Amino acid sequence: MVDGGFVRVSEPQWRGRRPRAVLLGPQRGLTDEAHMAALHAVVERHADIVAVDTAFSIDLRPLEFDLVVVFGGDGSVLRSARRMAERQRPVLGVNLGRLGFLAALPPDELESWFPKVASGECRIVHHLMLHCTVSRGEEVIASRMGLNEAAILGGPPYSILDVDLYVDGLWATTYSCDGLIIATPVGSTAHNLSAGGPILRKTIAAFVISAISPHTLTVRPVVDAADRVYEMSVRQPHQATAVVVDGKELAQLTAEDRVRVVRAEPTFQLIEVEAQNDYRTLREKLGWRGSISAPPR
Repeated sequence: MVDGGFVRVSEPQWRGRRPRAVLLGPQRGLTDEAHMAALHAVVERHADIVAVDTAFSIDLRPLEFDLVVVFGGDGSVLRSARRMAERQRPVLGVNLGRLGFLAALPPDELESWFPKVASGECRIVHHLMLHCTVSRGEEVIASRMGLNEAAILGGPPYSILDVDLYVDGLWATTYSCDGLIIATPVGSTAHNLSAGGPILRKTIAAFVISAISPHTLTVRPVVDAADRVYEMSVRQPHQATAVVVDGKELAQLTAEDRVRVVRAEPTFQLIEVEAQNDYRTLREKLGWRGSISAPPR
């Protein structure tokens, strides 16, 4: 899935036939039923609908389908990745939320773009995912795949943690901080960005390690290859110290626990209906401006 340090791009496998689609979302309150019925009708005209799940509760793994249409925001796209687990399928995100980094297609453009998707006139970009496991001694007590990040968070009483980081089995450093984030390129614009970490191009095969509120001025975020093995341990965790994957608690930690983060074998497959400009996304979604001058003509 990785070529020269970049995650690959592929063509739709359903080209030449009518695709099978699963519809996920939206969360209650994002739109009205009549609007959703109209959006579902657009998909149904060009694809066979295998399942509809507004609560993200169906186990998608045993179903046979070609693509997923997610109605909602980026959080809904993250939930779709969790539901598919090891059997990732291409995802088209229809933005009913706010930012829409991953769910980038406006709902009023679904009618014009979905026929192209159904006929295979799109590309599928494979994004890096991570696999996080927590070991207590020789036993793995928890594991989960993630699309954005794995983070160790302190919890009350919110005093500083000492987090040891190991890379490929070798001690790298000890962070004195409120927490530590290991993020994918997709996740680099999420919690990592809020913690002062860099933005990575989404197709790069790399992780970024960012400390949350570090206690020393010399601590800086680090970008390293996705092929390495990253391990973390907390010397004196609080009672509520936990490892969190994509915003969901995976396990509460003890001093004996080891958190391991590696590149997941599956990739998250995002359908792009047209070439998307990452810098335009940053300007329009995050209000990124290099100056107060007008843009070039």
